[in-house]
Amino acid sequence: MIGSLAELEGRRVVVEVPATTANLGAGFDCLGMALGMTNRIELEVCHDCDGQITLEVEGEGAGELGNDRSNRFIEGLETVIRAAGWVPEQLGWKIRMANQVPLSRGLGSSAAATVGGLLAANALLLQPLSGREVLRLATVIEGHPDNAAAALLGGFVVSAALETGVESIRFDVPRDLRIVVFIPELRLATKSMRGVLPATVPFADAVANLGRVALGVAGLAAGRNDLFGALTQDRLHEPYRAAVFPQLPIMVAAAREAGALGACLSGAGSTIIAFADSRASVNRIAAAFSATAAASDLPGRTEVMPVRNAGARVLSLQ
Repeated sequence: MIGSLAELEGRRVVVEVPATTANLGAGFDCLGMALGMTNRIELEVCHDCDGQITLEVEGEGAGELGNDRSNRFIEGLETVIRAAGWVPEQLGWKIRMANQVPLSRGLGSSAAATVGGLLAANALLLQPLSGREVLRLATVIEGHPDNAAAALLGGFVVSAALETGVESIRFDVPRDLRIVVFIPELRLATKSMRGVLPATVPFADAVANLGRVALGVAGLAAGRNDLFGALTQDRLHEPYRAAVFPQLPIMVAAAREAGALGACLSGAGSTIIAFADSRASVNRIAAAFSATAAASDLPGRTEVMPVRNAGARVLSLQ
């Protein structure tokens, strides 16, 4: 490793991290997918500035994200510094963010920040942590691996935190698959949306979800995009979250009626995501989202984006 913290003075690293969608309906806390929307973060290390942190944010989160150690990017960054045996409080950080991923909308903004910080710090080490260790640290910070694994690895990712560590398997998503999202102005905090979930669920609902996850993952691996319809029908979390987000089932039904392969809540919401494999269906879904949201008094915007098979990456290191 670098011999002393002073040797980090003035070093710069730029990372790019994708947005992600998690759960994909039935795959609660274990499925994730990277999306073609990114945050670009530039970090400069300052050794002689008494631990001062400066943060400039352009785009999503401007004027909102704090420049203290509760910021998930800084938490990820300093977690790796500690893992390397150093005291991060002896360093200062100059951070510039250009963010496309909206906050508290179920598109993995927290995981993108965490993974970005971990990746940036890891790039500074002469003996970097393994990808498996980075994912483990991201899971510790985030609490579950679904978004973090997809942000780190890209593509479609199946993850689980096991007794022996975090296991993830990824594979490419067909490039003709298109994502249509409706991003409401409404913000839904993940903690609050997890709070509405019951402590136990009916046995039949658990069995139904297990079958849909198994079928959906195998289908996607085999190129069976049509099985998104089965995968995105959930009985463990969406029915309960719809109690505090009543527009959800209306928006999902509208997307499916417009020809979506499948549609569901993205993460804990509030974004609703639909999957399509043709331009005609993309246009119909986008129109249905916009019309249904207007009729349901749900302000927001519709976007179309590709999946992203590349995960987070270091763009430059000086």
